[in-house]
Amino acid sequence: MAKNITIYTTNTCAYCVMVKKYLSAKGQAYEEVNLDLDPARQQEALAKSGALTVPVTVVTKEDDSEEVVVGYNLSRLAPALS
Repeated sequence: MAKNITIYTTNTCAYCVMVKKYLSAKGQAYEEVNLDLDPARQQEALAKSGALTVPVTVVTKEDDSEEVVVGYNLSRLAPALS
């Protein structure tokens, strides 16, 4: 079960919107970190994902382990939420 969800996004990312809609439809609360508004956190997103793209969704589990999903990848995101 997901304890905490953080999504790194930008203003122009269509996939970011799709991930947020998916999470909302599933009743999942999340924290959004908009990298256009908070560019200082770009390094944080890169360190977690190894990717220079968004969205980066970080699902923190009850045991504090993290599952990092890059892009709109429901085949990885759906299991990470359970």
